[in-house]
Amino acid sequence: MAAPLRTFPDCWGHRGASASFPENTLASFEAAMRDGAEGIESDVHVSLDGVVLMFHDPSLNRTTNSTGLIKERNWYGPEGIEHVRTRQEPVQAIPTFAETVALLMKPENMHVVFDVDIKPQNDPERLFTLLDEIISSYEDWQTRLAPRLLLGIWHPRFLPYAKSILPYCRRSYIGTSPRVARTYFWDDCDTFSMGFGSLVTYGGAKFVREAHRDGKQVMVWTVNDMDELLETIRWEVDVVLTDRTRIFLQLRKDLEADYKRTMARQSRIFLWTTLKYYTPANDVLELRAQKELIKIAGSFKSAKGIVVAPRPTPSSSVSSSSFAEKGQCSTSASEEGHVDESKAQLAPDTVQIPVLGSATA
Repeated sequence: MAAPLRTFPDCWGHRGASASFPENTLASFEAAMRDGAEGIESDVHVSLDGVVLMFHDPSLNRTTNSTGLIKERNWYGPEGIEHVRTRQEPVQAIPTFAETVALLMKPENMHVVFDVDIKPQNDPERLFTLLDEIISSYEDWQTRLAPRLLLGIWHPRFLPYAKSILPYCRRSYIGTSPRVARTYFWDDCDTFSMGFGSLVTYGGAKFVREAHRDGKQVMVWTVNDMDELLETIRWEVDVVLTDRTRIFLQLRKDLEADYKRTMARQSRIFLWTTLKYYTPANDVLELRAQKELIKIAGSFKSAKGIVVAPRPTPSSSVSSSSFAEKGQCSTSASEEGHVDESKAQLAPDTVQIPVLGSATA
């Protein structure tokens, strides 16, 4: 009798292949794709002059040769962020969202999924409008690009804006709280991107079962340690976000070749010797994270009362080259009252979704 077919989690590069290249750079994204990752994850912020950047922190201080908040700095000009470079070598420029989408649209990358981490410091209406202009500038974007985009959302305030302005994008909760995921995101997201520690406990295992029962997908971040990578295999999650894409992809090959022998390499002792993986510690970390989100973006409960009316959207006929060159859109059709009906028809449940967790043995 043939052995049952095993399905392993997809590998998505967390800020690209960021263990080997400066995080959130084109070099890091390209390395993850070359390694064979099925997806990449990155973060977005908006400059003062309206350019969407791929960057994790709200300020430039930690990873670049410059300083200051992104929202208070222009992209263009002699002192613009376009001239900023990473501290880590090989030295890289900060990519824009437009440049990253252009990379995704290369023929060899058309299979890659893009997980866009929506940082809570952003103005959701402004950010999503800028993203929409860039996405819809591509020919056949409805079938060639939109199905590969996933909006990762930390705060429920962003949900109504995402549903109104980017209805064609799938949505994911990002966080460390199964309770918050169930309370505020369950009905509006088909994917849940959970911190590794939040799934270690019995409550985490129950959450994964409930998500899969309801046809939802579970991603886990950021997993780099070998024992933890093997633990995600036991959990049967759909996607693993890792800085070490090459290592995880090699691990998948080892599992395909000899599952039992490869799993036997794992020591699970870390589950009992790591304080943060105990439920009380998890609860404290969750509370701290939620307080920080409330401080940045407001009350979770009040977000339920936000109503964003359907709105006109830019025409899909805008040239994609204008974004690569200028980082912003010229006068859009929305200013003339034109509604692109193709977007309203592309609700997340009607587009062709790439299947996650498709690596099999």
